[in-house]
Amino acid sequence: MSAEQADNTGIAVREKILAKPEVVLEDPELMKALIAANKQTLGGNVVDLRSIAMERLEARLNRLEDTHRSVIAAAYENLSGTNQVHRAILAMMDPMDLTSFLQNLGSEVAEILRVERIRLMLESEEAHTGPTPEPIEGVLLPVEPGAIDAYITDSRNMPVRKVTLRQVSSVREEVYGPKSDFIRSEALMKLDFGTGRLPGLLVLGSEDPHQFRPNQGTELLTFFASVFERQMRHWLN
Repeated sequence: MSAEQADNTGIAVREKILAKPEVVLEDPELMKALIAANKQTLGGNVVDLRSIAMERLEARLNRLEDTHRSVIAAAYENLSGTNQVHRAILAMMDPMDLTSFLQNLGSEVAEILRVERIRLMLESEEAHTGPTPEPIEGVLLPVEPGAIDAYITDSRNMPVRKVTLRQVSSVREEVYGPKSDFIRSEALMKLDFGTGRLPGLLVLGSEDPHQFRPNQGTELLTFFASVFERQMRHWLN
């Protein structure tokens, strides 16, 4: 390219920039190139405070954008979880008898909540000490008094929370049944059926080790457990 052609090209570029300067300002890569070129013209012994300020503003903007994306992702996840729990509650209210309620719990409700196993443990004075029985309708499991707190705490001396989320490495067959070693995380919801009644425990088992983690919020599952308690009181009456 000749000098005359280079001059003409430069003039054309200048005219385009003057006509639409926002194109330059809105292009991060182009702005970086211009700032770098400005540094070169200043030399190594000159500190350009404007470029330093712009670099700091750019870093701050990047942090704000990352925070913004994280907030949006968390809000979307929370909304998705809320819709999921609401759908599960509506499905749980459809059955008109206890047998259908238990069957629906282990099928449609489990599918909506995206879990592989649901167990409803009910403490009973009549629960025997022999071999673990098969869950009634694949869900209801009678257990001895005190077994629920022992399962939640792993028989350790610690407070029993309303909702416990944890990852599991060894599956308890007396809860999930044989061939359930694929369960990797679980949600435990302790149930209060009222004065004079022994407690219950709703267990959700997932093959995803990250579905239930101790650092997750429990508000939605606490709400789900409260609705479940009211449904069970109706059947127990």
